[in-house]
Amino acid sequence: MDGQLKNGMIMTSESGNKYKVISLLGAGGQGEVYDVECNGKHYAMKWYFKGSATARQKKMLDNIIAKGSPDSSFLWPMELIVPNQGSLFGYIMPLRPKSYKSIVDLMKKRVNPSFYVICRTAFNLTKGYQKLHGMGAKYQDISFGNLFFDPDTGDVLICDNDNVSFDNSKPGGVLGTPGFMAPEIVRGEKRPSRETDRYSLSVLLFYLFMVNHPLEGRLEANIKCMDYAARVKLYGTDPVFIFDPDNKTNRPVKGIHDNANIYWPMYPEKLRKMFTKAFTVGLTEPNKRITEPEWMNLFANMMSGMLKCSCGARNFYDEELEKNGAAHVCWHCQQAVPVPAKIVIGKNIVILNVGTKLLHHHLYGDYDMDTVVGSVVQNPKNPALWGIRNEDEVNWTYEKSDGTQIPIEIGRSAGIAKGVKIIFSDAVGEFK
Repeated sequence: MDGQLKNGMIMTSESGNKYKVISLLGAGGQGEVYDVECNGKHYAMKWYFKGSATARQKKMLDNIIAKGSPDSSFLWPMELIVPNQGSLFGYIMPLRPKSYKSIVDLMKKRVNPSFYVICRTAFNLTKGYQKLHGMGAKYQDISFGNLFFDPDTGDVLICDNDNVSFDNSKPGGVLGTPGFMAPEIVRGEKRPSRETDRYSLSVLLFYLFMVNHPLEGRLEANIKCMDYAARVKLYGTDPVFIFDPDNKTNRPVKGIHDNANIYWPMYPEKLRKMFTKAFTVGLTEPNKRITEPEWMNLFANMMSGMLKCSCGARNFYDEELEKNGAAHVCWHCQQAVPVPAKIVIGKNIVILNVGTKLLHHHLYGDYDMDTVVGSVVQNPKNPALWGIRNEDEVNWTYEKSDGTQIPIEIGRSAGIAKGVKIIFSDAVGEFK
């Protein structure tokens, strides 16, 4: 595949850095992406087609580069490439490692991440957009084309950030990707905003968990020609959630939408309720769409609520099942899955399996799901007894059911026993 630029060409950035074109990586609607090298390091360079290399796009890029990346999960524009001659231009961004895959790879079963990795991917993705929105920006074109994830770790990279728009700048010409645009944009009533971003994010998350579009069921299957009018009706004027509890006209069709039917019952009720709100109330009331913190709190609990069946399959702890006195049934072998001890810290529920880690978010509510502050360990003198070792930076307090309090110094462990509490610096946890 030949591109606009030849291998070996030297492109100079506005700051004077020289980049050597190595190879063409791919092309999209706005331009081509190349592997380039500078001072022994490889980067990606997006080079715009003539119709996209506008003064408006360049002004947007200048603003995006000046603002800086929200965090390391964004393949953010670093600097502009503007030749001395000609009107075309491009920009440099970090190069995506080959280990990162797309949701298309998930849909085509080229990767098979664990439930935990899917939840961590969803958490990291949502956290990235929360930080972007926190900068006063809107992404405008969230879709599965701009998300890449590591199927082994759940780390994410968000690309195509050159259309990000800030509150003090005019919206770009991008309205979104068909199937991901909010209904009000499809109908031509609104332009992209943080509220429409949240709708697009919900669609992307639904794809990640269900490997199906939330509005594509029987109504989509009955469409003979997916033309513009059909898309406007399906996604804009008459959208119906495939699992709408009050409208069954768009249920998934067996043999066409099997992924949705298979995965929907595997997840905890809270996730199903969140998606139901996102695609019922959220279709018509943009200000009531699911916010990033709501998603992140849910995903954090899902990551911390994994049950292991005797058959080896991983299942999700479902608080609603336990409230109703129902058993957890393994999706793989259909046998009952026992629920081990757990600790409840505010809205956080952590299932205490062998090797479970208490994370900073569990104690401090700051969405830090990387820093370990405690670990489930065996009593060295009695392997039948288990406890949580304090790996925090402060001492904890162990409170027995009779009110007796014992300090838990850093490095010491607290025995796991129902009804007992641990008083942390900012929260209280109770074993259940």
